Amino acid sequence: MSITASRTVRRPGDTTIRYTVSGPAGGPTLALIHGWGCDRTDFDAITGFLPGHYRVLAVDLAEHGESRSTRDVWTMEEFARDVAAVLDAESVDGCVVVGHSLGGAVAVETARALPDVVTHVVALDALHYLSLFPAQDERRADAVLRPFHEDFASAMRGMVEAGSPPGTHPALKDAYFAKMAAVRQPAGLLSLEGLVRWDMDAALREVTAPITLFAVRSIITGEAVDRYRDRLRIVPVDLGTHHFHVESPEGTATLLTGVVSG
Repeated sequence: MSITASRTVRRPGDTTIRYTVSGPAGGPTLALIHGWGCDRTDFDAITGFLPGHYRVLAVDLAEHGESRSTRDVWTMEEFARDVAAVLDAESVDGCVVVGHSLGGAVAVETARALPDVVTHVVALDALHYLSLFPAQDERRADAVLRPFHEDFASAMRGMVEAGSPPGTHPALKDAYFAKMAAVRQPAGLLSLEGLVRWDMDAALREVTAPITLFAVRSIITGEAVDRYRDRLRIVPVDLGTHHFHVESPEGTATLLTGVVSG
């Protein structure tokens, strides 16, 4: 059985990034980035289904999980610098970067910043929500963000509902709501603002690594497919909700292994 170690890397802004490492140093490397309001434990079960020779790095983004920060910048680019610091600390010279939801944007920015290190980007139900990706004009950004400022709990409930296909058990939705509604503030709202204002199209123009999007079939829209089919390899999946990697870890591990094996 692979031994998992917990480690820390420090960055400016009183930022401490916690992450876990498992697998041998010489194996194919996966860097796993959770979504907004979540943490690296989302990937615990997946790691157990990956081949034993893989090296897996699971990162807590700033102010998520065990990571802490008092910085003022909460952009996708700054989150990517956190991930890059982990890759540097582990002397990674080639890896597949996997991101769920907001973590998908961070994965793209990591590839943008480290074109010689990131060999492939995998987005887990990320990049295709057109109200969050790409950058919105001020009117549309305000329409997305205002509900979170006015009634955070109700807006959070709406976000969970939007990511839940018909027939999703209410208890499952309640569990995701409770977890994500507990996101630490003000970083939670500020990072959501950073996502809404992220220029995804500009990033995609500069990223040279291939990008594979595993999207929940019943959620992704034809409009999103039409817009991004030439820049993303879009693979519809039927493994659960927006958080399918938590619900179907073995199936998700199979998807990731397929990407790594080429």
